[in-house]
Amino acid sequence: MKREVLQSDLEKLYTAGDMAKVGCRGCAGCWDCCQGMGGSVLLDPLDVWRLEKGLEKDFPALMQLCLELGAVDGVVLPHLRMEGGEERCVFLNAENRCAVHAHRPGFCRMFPLGRYYQNGSFRYFLQHQECRMEPKTKVKVEKWLDMPNLKRYEACILKWHDLLEQMQDIFSSDEDGQLSKDLNVYLLEHFYAQPCDERDCYEQFEERVEQMEKLMRICAKNT
Repeated sequence: MKREVLQSDLEKLYTAGDMAKVGCRGCAGCWDCCQGMGGSVLLDPLDVWRLEKGLEKDFPALMQLCLELGAVDGVVLPHLRMEGGEERCVFLNAENRCAVHAHRPGFCRMFPLGRYYQNGSFRYFLQHQECRMEPKTKVKVEKWLDMPNLKRYEACILKWHDLLEQMQDIFSSDEDGQLSKDLNVYLLEHFYAQPCDERDCYEQFEERVEQMEKLMRICAKNT
């Protein structure tokens, strides 16, 4: 999704094999990035499937427990809920540690890294203003992300980004807004409400992307 990025943060871009100054001594008691995030911790379908498996709850139960829906660039997506006056992440426990660290969303795994999409691919960049912990140590990006089968995951994330951009292109020519509503409902039902079965989750994700892309090609012809 499109958002403001400091140009100075893009002066150095990283691949998964590069070293980046992100190490923060296990946060050393800091939880700044687990509060006050509003609706910015967006979840892709792979994030939700990991939470479903880790918490043994389906999507409707997650919506009651920890998720909210919000529109970003016209696309309705789930994000982590923040609670209380401090807007603490719902998964921040009494010891100010993440209660779902093993199956935390991709947004949390990256932080303070972000993704910069360009020319049909993406690289990571360091958001220098987002984490106050100093001094930081160099860590290999792949290790920092702590994501099994990272290459497959990155390929799926790129497909997801492209899919959402295609949706936004269709929305821009949807005069009465009905098609936008229908596609948003389909997205939520097709990718989130419908759980991942026992097969490879990346394979299922790719199948669903292909199905939705076919649907959007039909929609684009009719707008």
